Order: sequence, then C-alpha cells, then structure tokens
Amino acid sequence: MPPEAPPTFEPKPTSDDAAPGGSDVEDGAAGAAPEPSGAPGPSRPTGWAALGSALRPRATRAQVLAGVLCAVLGFAIVVQLRQNGDSALSQLRQDDLVRLLDEASTRSDQLSREAADLQRERDQLVSGSNNRQAAIDAARRSAATQGILAGRLPAVGPGVRITVTDNGGSVRPITMLNMLEELRNAGAEAVQLNDQRVTASSAFTGSTGAVQLDGTTLTAPYVWLVIGDPDTIATALDIPGGAMAYVRNDGGSGSVDKLTEVHVDALRAAAEPRYATPAAVPGS
Repeated sequence: MPPEAPPTFEPKPTSDDAAPGGSDVEDGAAGAAPEPSGAPGPSRPTGWAALGSALRPRATRAQVLAGVLCAVLGFAIVVQLRQNGDSALSQLRQDDLVRLLDEASTRSDQLSREAADLQRERDQLVSGSNNRQAAIDAARRSAATQGILAGRLPAVGPGVRITVTDNGGSVRPITMLNMLEELRNAGAEAVQLNDQRVTASSAFTGSTGAVQLDGTTLTAPYVWLVIGDPDTIATALDIPGGAMAYVRNDGGSGSVDKLTEVHVDALRAAAEPRYATPAAVPGS
C-alpha cells in the first residue's frame, strides 16, 4: 500500500491580494469631482455686456411718476397760454373788433400810398427828364415830413383833443406812456402834451402825481393835442383795457373831443448828434 501524500495548505488571499492596488482605486474614486446633475444654470454677462447692463438706467416708480406729472403740467401751461391769447380778442365787443380791423386796413393803405409816392419819386429821379426839379421837390417833401416827425416844424390837421384830469394826484407816468403808445398805434402823426412837443425820443419819468416829460414836470390837467384820424383815435382810446381805462384805474378822468382842425405848434430843437456822421451814399 503506497504511503498517503502529506496534506497541502493554500494561503488565504489577503485584502491586498484580492484587490491589487485597491487602496489607490478607492482614493482616486473618493477624490474625483462629482458629475454635474440637472440642467446648466443661467450664464452671467461678461465683458461689454456686463458694463452695458451696469450702466443701463433703471427707472424707479418715483421717476416715472415725476415724468408723468411734468408732462401733465406742460400740457396745462400750453392750454392756458392759448386760452389767454384767445380771450384777449374774445372779450372785445363787435365794435372794438371792427375798429381793430379798420385800423389795420387804414395803416396798410397809408403804407401803400407812401410806398407808391416813393416809387414815383424814384422813377422821376432816374428817368433823366427834369431830374433837378424832381430832386428839389423830393427833398422839400422829405424835409417837411422829417421836420414834423422830429418836432422842428408846426403842424395842422384834423385830430382830437384829450383832457386828462388828476385832482387826486394819482396818475402815474406809465399811464401817460400807455396813452402815447395807444396814440401811435392809432396813427397819430403829430402830438403835443400841454406846451411840449412829443417825438419818438420822448420819455415819461417822475412819480405818481408828478409826471415828467423829457425831464420837465407837467401840471394837471394834461391836455393832448393830436393830429390824425379822429374816429380811429377816439375809438382806440376808449376800448376796454385801453388808455382811458388806465386813467380811470388811477383815479383820474378823461374826455376826447374830435376836431376838424388841430394846431400843434410846440417846437423841439433838433439835438446835434454826438457820434453819428453822414455816410456816403453808394454810387454817388
């Protein structure tokens, strides 16, 4: 009988033998970054887009409300201005509106006649026939016109006499200035106040109850002598809010008399110019 073989023993695998390099694998798995889960998040703007987003104005509720209020206020102002402009004419009577239209038509006709006269004088001067006499006549007419306007010559013609009383000494210089402006707008050609000639350079100064014209104190009653269309001037002075209304508001009173002949004989010496000298006419 053959002898039995001795038993053999196999070593059990250790953890290191069962998983070679296992510690390295586990450490690597534990240190690996987790994989992203779900949909990617919203991207933030970068570069110029981020700068534009930071600088973009963001309107707040208060700013929007302020803008709306400004728009409403601007609209209200425009409406008010238009209403004020319309009411100035809408408050006038029909006679006053007709008078304003007549004044405009009269002034237009006057300017048309003056333009026609000047054109006729020009044609006579350049026609070559009787140039000397035409030039003399034109110079005389121009001198007479300029003399009346400047107050160096007396004048006579139809017009009005205006008497302003100021018993309480309450008439202001601005009231007299309004009177003069109304007379000029109505086509006055020559004006005298008390014993003083009124010209384009005249000025009203002083104080209430002590009105001065060109530095000379006037005494009431103030008497205006005016040459021009009597009907136009009288109507212009008495419109609502006109010159006579200013006199009454100051506490004074006034009357307007239409005359077929008014003499304006107060004269005013021509002042010598300090700086201006005649210039040569081109082509002469």
